[in-house]
Amino acid sequence: MRLVRRTAIALTLVLITARALTAPAAAAAAGGPEKPVSTVLLKTERSWDGKLYKSYPAGRPQLTVLKIVIPAHTTLPWHMHPMPNVGYVLSGNLHVESRDGHHQTTLHAGDVLPEMVGSAHRGYTDNAPVKLIVFYAGAKGLPTATTVH
Repeated sequence: MRLVRRTAIALTLVLITARALTAPAAAAAAGGPEKPVSTVLLKTERSWDGKLYKSYPAGRPQLTVLKIVIPAHTTLPWHMHPMPNVGYVLSGNLHVESRDGHHQTTLHAGDVLPEMVGSAHRGYTDNAPVKLIVFYAGAKGLPTATTVH
């Protein structure tokens, strides 16, 4: 009798485990809940002009995320960033150029740009506004950008 009971318990555990392992696949095949998907948009040690990032700023780390909207036919002032940052274009076309004239690029919706650190550059728009999100990895009290005259 004990052997029958142990066998029944073992068989039940096997069936429960098998059901648990196959349930997600069955749910997906039946139009069930989708699984989360993670896609790397950018992983780099260099800014868009090819220069290596040297380090993060000294001090207490401070992360800043900005949503920036640039109107159509707008040119931003020449500026520099004292920290690594990356922009993600939500909509529009953003043209970016270095002040020395050696580097230019154009970004479209869905593109990412690892920004230059310590080098003057600017962006400008064409016939449509640009919306972008910029993530800054800085230090407390440090500005995200400074205007260059």
